[in-house]
Amino acid sequence: MRYLILYIIYFSFSSCVSTKVFNDLEERYSEMKIERNNLKSSKDSIQDSFINLNEKWNETKSYLARSRDSVYIGLNQIKILQDDFDLLKNNSDLKIAENIAKNNSLLKEIALKKAKLQSRSERVNELEKMIQEQKESLNNLKESLSNALLNYEGKGLTVEKRNGKIYISMENKLLFKSGKWDIESQGKLALIQLSKVLELNPNISILIEGHTDNIPFTSRGDIESNWDLSTKRATAVVKILLENNQILPQNLTAAGRSEFLPIAPNSSAKGRASNRRIEVILSPSLEEITKLLEKNN
Repeated sequence: MRYLILYIIYFSFSSCVSTKVFNDLEERYSEMKIERNNLKSSKDSIQDSFINLNEKWNETKSYLARSRDSVYIGLNQIKILQDDFDLLKNNSDLKIAENIAKNNSLLKEIALKKAKLQSRSERVNELEKMIQEQKESLNNLKESLSNALLNYEGKGLTVEKRNGKIYISMENKLLFKSGKWDIESQGKLALIQLSKVLELNPNISILIEGHTDNIPFTSRGDIESNWDLSTKRATAVVKILLENNQILPQNLTAAGRSEFLPIAPNSSAKGRASNRRIEVILSPSLEEITKLLEKNN
């Protein structure tokens, strides 16, 4: 380019070009020189831009590569987490199902125990009611016996309640002569009065016990010992009571106790007289209570 311009100038001079033309050419040259400088500056600017863009491109590629690796790693971590979650979910579902089954089983067991407890509670209430009714019945029976045998109290006959039973104690002087087991008339009347009260209480168990003092019995006739005498006297009382056909024979029991359950010392005549006695022990029937208790087992 430069040589071309010089050539043109030289040609102009050599051809005797006018000053005006020369000035035009010189101005043109200046413009072209400025344009050349501008182009060079533009080229340098473009080169700088290209370098910057290339650097940014390389940075972007590096960032994208790092991002791609990060995304890949993230996806792998997500997959691992997903697998762990699925495993945990499956295990949780299984555990939940097992726990639900256990809970249902426990609920059934609790319901069963609750039903049993309710049933037992009802039986306990029923048992308490029966016991209370028996107590009231026994109190009424004692009152009835006391009223019926009132004329004989103080004559060797007593009526008392203890240990859930009624004890009617009759000394032998009211019933028997010494060494005998035949019942005297006054004692028979007392037993008849007793039987009238007992016939109104068919659920009462009646135990008749014969007792003696500790003086050995001298064998005479059919009597061999105090055992024998106490038993015969208890049996004689049973026979009198059974003359009342309203009394159930299965409710009666006769027993001889001989001298072995004294209520007073045998060292005195008064004590021995107290020990020679018939005891009628009245006990409420425990059959219904026993059945109720067996249901609780």
